[in-house]
Amino acid sequence: MRDLKCLFRYLGPYRRDMFMGALLVLIETVFELVIPVFMADLIDVGVANGDVPYILYKGVQMAVCAGLALITGLLYARFAARAAYGWGARVREAEFERVQSYAFSNLDRFETSSLVTRMTTDVTVLQNAVNGGLRPLVRSPVMLAMGLGLSFRMNPQLALVFVVCAPVLGVILFLVVRKVAPMYSRLQKAMDGLNNVVQENLTAIRAVKAFVRGEYEEDKFREVNGELLSTSQRTFHFAVLNLPAFQLVMYTSIVLIFWLGGQMILQGELLVGELTGFLSYVLQVMNSLMMISNVFLLLTRSLASAHRIVEVLEEEPTLASPADPVTEVADGSVDFEGVSFKYHAGAKEYALADVELHIKAGQTVGILGGTGSAKTTLVQLIPRLYDASEGVVKVGGVDVRDYDLTVLRDAVSIVLQKNELFSGTVRENLQWGSQEANDEEIWAACRAACADEFLERMPKGLDTDLGQGGVNVSGGQKQRLCIARALLKKPKILIFDDSTSAVDTATEAKIRTALASLTGVTKIIIAQRITSVMNTDLIVILEDGRIHAAGTHSQLLDSDPIYQEIYASQMKGGEEYGCQTAQCQKA
Repeated sequence: MRDLKCLFRYLGPYRRDMFMGALLVLIETVFELVIPVFMADLIDVGVANGDVPYILYKGVQMAVCAGLALITGLLYARFAARAAYGWGARVREAEFERVQSYAFSNLDRFETSSLVTRMTTDVTVLQNAVNGGLRPLVRSPVMLAMGLGLSFRMNPQLALVFVVCAPVLGVILFLVVRKVAPMYSRLQKAMDGLNNVVQENLTAIRAVKAFVRGEYEEDKFREVNGELLSTSQRTFHFAVLNLPAFQLVMYTSIVLIFWLGGQMILQGELLVGELTGFLSYVLQVMNSLMMISNVFLLLTRSLASAHRIVEVLEEEPTLASPADPVTEVADGSVDFEGVSFKYHAGAKEYALADVELHIKAGQTVGILGGTGSAKTTLVQLIPRLYDASEGVVKVGGVDVRDYDLTVLRDAVSIVLQKNELFSGTVRENLQWGSQEANDEEIWAACRAACADEFLERMPKGLDTDLGQGGVNVSGGQKQRLCIARALLKKPKILIFDDSTSAVDTATEAKIRTALASLTGVTKIIIAQRITSVMNTDLIVILEDGRIHAAGTHSQLLDSDPIYQEIYASQMKGGEEYGCQTAQCQKA
């Protein structure tokens, strides 16, 4: 219940709609409960005495009550829908906003498919709980209390049937709810699994088709879909038991009341109209118990969904701006002072260890290293996408943890290893770098990134629609657009994480020439090709998360065996330097 209480804070302006809905249900219930009283008078007085005017009078009263109950019910539906869907929209917005504040380490704790489910299916469960549960939640206790009170007032002896039957129904429904409650959490996790397979398949559909893995993906989907099916069947197999339990107790009660009431009528202790009215209260009391059981089923499912949503909302971002942040980055210098890093506190080994590196403002630095040497991890510490586990990372001579996050990240432009474009036009994607950038500035950035070569051939130029994820451009074109986007930001530090791997060497050379003309900007280039970094001011070689060597191209070529091997394999085919390392000699 704590989770639901937490989420009800997001009702905001829709709190009034929920209150009005509850009030209208209460009024509707009162109108419906008055009708059996009029019905009893109609039969016992009007029909028994043949008084047609009295029958018509009571009939009109019943019709008015029924009409008013209908109107209040329709008004309730309007207010309940506004409350439910308005609340759901605010909760989804709060979740999405919270996810935007997450650091990478927070996102590592949630699967993407699970976050999608929590913002869609789980919120829909809450909306349905309000839309379909508010009415019985208010109506059932009122009907139960008033129905029992009026039935005891009408005939205490017959009302004793409730004393026997109602607890039996209550115990059965309690057992059903207790059994079903934990199953709803498993049901939502099964939904996560299904969404995960669908998302992976649709994202990588081209790879699936290229490797002819359609049948394999169908088998994966069939498996998770079957798991969701079996979980749903097990859950609702028990959930629907409340209906037969209700019918069993209700019809048993009716039989007992007819049997006892018939005897009382024969003995002159009960009128037919009273028995008819009493049966109306029987149905209302039993229906109220049934509705209460449905409310509990809705509540148990909504509690499972509410807990999953609250997990997202209460996840504290591991990175945040300090209380009194630095709001200006002086220059593009970068210093790593005794930096070590691991992705999880419980990890046995560090991804980066004892990194000591100093980059002056305006320098161009190349970073080389094998796969898994933590090149990307190193540069992600600069804009504080992660925090160092040990040591200090400084930008402009200031610890990155002392900056306002927005200020720091505005000063650092990074082209990630995985290039991401969004649905929309080329212009809309490039303006992520600068919302105020005009066409002249955009084309200048495109020329520097050599993106103008293909954009000028497109009929709509900057207004060309890229499609979802940039599917309308090739990998190399996507990389060049991402580089142009980064240049538009006009940062103090520019990081390229293997961002020219999909372009040809001639185009890469043009991009390097354009980047060399950028003065006052610190450039850090992660690359696999030695030609990408050989003309930089400093080359850093990473090995197993540690700095193996650092120096200029000529220095490393003279002294470092790893750099010699890389150079030989890429530039000279292994003839001059290829056998100077132990690994090469063994080969």
